[in-house]
Amino acid sequence: MEPCRCTNGVAPEPQPGCFLVLEGIDGCGKTTQLQALAQWLPGSGLLPPGAELIVTREPGGTALGLALRELLLHPPAEAAPLSTAELLLYAADRAQHVEQIIRPALAAGHWVLSDRFSGSTAAYQGYGRGLSLPLIHQLEQVATAGLQPDLTLWLDLPLAESRRRRSARASDRIESSGTAFLEAVAAGFRQLASERGWQQVAADQPPDAVAAACRERVLGWWSGVGGGASA
Repeated sequence: MEPCRCTNGVAPEPQPGCFLVLEGIDGCGKTTQLQALAQWLPGSGLLPPGAELIVTREPGGTALGLALRELLLHPPAEAAPLSTAELLLYAADRAQHVEQIIRPALAAGHWVLSDRFSGSTAAYQGYGRGLSLPLIHQLEQVATAGLQPDLTLWLDLPLAESRRRRSARASDRIESSGTAFLEAVAAGFRQLASERGWQQVAADQPPDAVAAACRERVLGWWSGVGGGASA
């Protein structure tokens, strides 16, 4: 991640940054692990000089996304979106997120850490709602213009443990979609992790152990792509 050297008297373009994503079913601990990575990464030695860490989420990483998040997760009963409308709202959130937050940050050489990205749409609206995966892929290409994460950490949590953790809090509209839906979503995440080469992290451990495993996966990935940095 060293900046390019100028050889023709013209200042080089900033070195593109890195895009990291956390995925997993509700209750898997993404919020906790996002915070842990956000605390560790700036001092890890991985970010190049001058780079910042941008921490964000989907839905809700932009002002438009916050409004869409409420419509998606906590709508008035008469405004609850049906499956296809739900898919399109997530696509709109992602398009705004990529154009306004993610792509500019990466172009400036910053790192972006996001709670969810396109994998969640394939899992929830594709495998969960039963919508067309080719259609979802087409919408993903429109919304992202081909942007993909450099590294995705999949927090793999058994569905029974997800239910236990979520029993102590109020459920949003997606979480309340029923057992069969959530089982299909969990199966979808397993399939997507295999197809897309996500890094699996066992999320049914104490939070500190999960955080250590996440750091290990990030360092292993960075070493593998030629970064060679160490914490």
